[in-house]
Amino acid sequence: MSAPTVLLTGFEPFGGDDVNPSWEAARRLDGRTIAGARVTARCLPCIFGESLGALRREVRALRPAAVICCGVAGSRAAITPERVAVNLDDARIPDNAGRQPLDQPVIPRGPAAYFSTLPVKAITAALAAAGFPAEVSHTAGSFVCNHVFYGLMHALARSRRQPQARGGFIHVPFARGANGLLGHDRLAEALAIAVRETLRRRSDRRLRGGLTD
Repeated sequence: MSAPTVLLTGFEPFGGDDVNPSWEAARRLDGRTIAGARVTARCLPCIFGESLGALRREVRALRPAAVICCGVAGSRAAITPERVAVNLDDARIPDNAGRQPLDQPVIPRGPAAYFSTLPVKAITAALAAAGFPAEVSHTAGSFVCNHVFYGLMHALARSRRQPQARGGFIHVPFARGANGLLGHDRLAEALAIAVRETLRRRSDRRLRGGLTD
């Protein structure tokens, strides 16, 4: 019997940046085995619609046990597992194709929101115990990160082929240098912890706290 797969995604650079730490961290785990599962990393385009299409194709091809999508939150200093995805595209800046939707649903007639099925509080606690700045977030914004998060959860909720697959989103801050506290290698270590907690826990911890900005 083959090992289960965890699909881990990051984004290409956007907004004039040369690198995106979400992909730099995710790609470092490609091919790794964590808690008995093989990690497959993929880079998504930072484009409304196309990013979600690319993700859906990977999910159909890999049939992963879990999907953890990652993006960068430049205004945050902590790693923030996201708890809620909302059915809203409302872009402050254009995406990499120049698209800038305003007050549009991710999925027309879809539910207003989905909760992550990752153990977000357990992941946050494990990250903090390992020395990482980490907080649960209650908003993934309304740019391409939330677009992918919502679209992922909608697809998993409707899937008959993968009814047990878990999914969610984690924002990472900008890296602070190759050897700094939150350099790309350290961010990869943090994502490995998130993968491990996801595979080991079927239910989340009951802890207080969380960001709303």
